[in-house]
Amino acid sequence: MSVHALKRPLVLEWPAERLDNLPNALEQLHHWAQITPLRTALRHKRQGQWYAWRWIDTLRDVERLADGLRQQGFNEQSRLALSGAYEPNLLLLALAAQSVGGQVLTLADDLDAEALQQQLWRIRPTHSYVQGRQQVRHWQAANVLDFNQLLGPADPAQHVQRWWQPRDETLFWSEEGTHWQGGLAVVLAQWLSSGHGLAFPESQASSRRDRTEVAPTGLLLSSPRLQHVADDIESRLAPHGTWRRRLCDWAIAHPQSGLRRLLKNRVRKLLGFQRLAYIWQPLKSTDEPTWLAEFKRDIA
Repeated sequence: MSVHALKRPLVLEWPAERLDNLPNALEQLHHWAQITPLRTALRHKRQGQWYAWRWIDTLRDVERLADGLRQQGFNEQSRLALSGAYEPNLLLLALAAQSVGGQVLTLADDLDAEALQQQLWRIRPTHSYVQGRQQVRHWQAANVLDFNQLLGPADPAQHVQRWWQPRDETLFWSEEGTHWQGGLAVVLAQWLSSGHGLAFPESQASSRRDRTEVAPTGLLLSSPRLQHVADDIESRLAPHGTWRRRLCDWAIAHPQSGLRRLLKNRVRKLLGFQRLAYIWQPLKSTDEPTWLAEFKRDIA
């Protein structure tokens, strides 16, 4: 691909988008690595084990990845396409590419093979990063990067046993991927501006189980994913029309009820929300499911 071709205006339409509006991301990363270097920045469950990156580890990995990208020919005229579940590798690569000065694009991770090829032809990435062998097979023409090769020799991320987590640790939670329009910018902005830790499940299928293990203090989820959580709550309640369901509905409708508090605490623990203090939502939100509205009232 020629530099001349890259200089042509790139008009993006969903399911592709450009990662913009993060002018202070790298400065914020340096800030937390300097102020709180040993605090946990990222957590991710891999093959049944939790791993953690401290802020200083995160900064060093971004710097190493930036060097690796340069060695792969990535520069200010390059485009890196990312697709897949949000997890540390994807976020670190996005920050590394921005530090080099190239463009960072995301492509929804739920496209079929034909739609994917059409999008790749349109956005013309010089480099790409995807997860899983099946996905890589469809991306071969897009110069797929090997994360470990970019990072180079390094100590593995620290293995974190469950009981090592500080009780007062503030921890955002995301179980999303590049199918969330605008989501990567939201996750990066909330994480880097707050200095809180950010945790990811091993997969969406294991998200509820993994979420209960870390008990996050904040949720960074799209509206559809919040609805999925609400549906999960609904599926675990007694069926409509039964006396147990009428009792649940009555308890929620009466704030002074001790049964209401008992019921909500049970639901919170079941979903890993016992420490929940923040739920990110767009400015224009639709009607909220009853249980999520209850959680937000408690937070307020």
